[in-house]
Amino acid sequence: MTAAHSSTDSVTIDFDSIKNLTAAETSAVDQLILNELSSDVVLINQIGHYIIGNGGKRLRPMLLLLAAKALGKAGDHHLILAAVIEFIHTATLLHDDVVDESVLRRGKESANAVWGNAASVLVGDYLYSSAFEMMVRTNNMRVMEIMSKTTTAIAEGEVLQLLNCNNPDTTEEKYLEVIARKTAILFSTATRLAAVVSGADSATEEALAIYGQQLGVAFQLIDDALDYKASTEELGKNLGDDLAEGKPTLPLIYAIAHGTTEQAQTIIDAIRHGSRDAFNDVYAIVKATNAIEYTERCAEQAAEKAIAALACLPSSEYKTALEQLARFSVQRQH
Repeated sequence: MTAAHSSTDSVTIDFDSIKNLTAAETSAVDQLILNELSSDVVLINQIGHYIIGNGGKRLRPMLLLLAAKALGKAGDHHLILAAVIEFIHTATLLHDDVVDESVLRRGKESANAVWGNAASVLVGDYLYSSAFEMMVRTNNMRVMEIMSKTTTAIAEGEVLQLLNCNNPDTTEEKYLEVIARKTAILFSTATRLAAVVSGADSATEEALAIYGQQLGVAFQLIDDALDYKASTEELGKNLGDDLAEGKPTLPLIYAIAHGTTEQAQTIIDAIRHGSRDAFNDVYAIVKATNAIEYTERCAEQAAEKAIAALACLPSSEYKTALEQLARFSVQRQH
């Protein structure tokens, strides 16, 4: 990626006003989620409610609903798929926290820290299964095809990330491939499904998929930057978690490439050993090499590509909200 400035940092976005545009639909989705979490297995109810009710932005289902309303439609099948997207996302969080051995999620103890790894993995599996059970209700093979490919891509992204862990030779290209599969694909699927269920033409479907993909990239890159600039309270996890897990994120990849030999070696050693002990030294190097600014500029570029993809949509408050979400993704502090 080149490092050019963009216009995404020039407007302050009111996230709550965007949420209000889909408040009625989101409430219906929340009720659907609660209904689907109703199991006679008590632990499933406990963990499911804990993670679902743990203060997330509900960004992915919101994207689906906003895109549907921008296309003039937001019916029952959209609501079902919004819940499906949230279930898939929640399942990945449960599995991620086990793989990463995380103890914090959104500022609270992670589910695996409360109930243990085995319970978290199994409830994650339950959420995946429930998601596919809900999908069947749409009676749409195209939906099933998209979601099947999405969950496969997410799993591939998880494995690729695992392979990159403790590997300081990971390139920017390889890292962006992980982001595309592990994170951005679910954003892309949310907006694509909105088009599919609305009966939009193939050009509109692809444009909305590109919007979601680029928004997801921007969102993850800002997460990478925040690991070196936010507070633990803002971030909802411990600062330096990525470093402690040996993850070569974009700020580290850039700092290795643009620091001195000594600076690069410090980061290489920290990634190889996956230790938080070197965080202060690594943070100083990341700051000195302007790696955070570079990562933010890359995120801004992705957000601009997302906004450009919305040109196919007619003007509406929902299209404007989608544009604002792309800007919000690079402005947020947590």
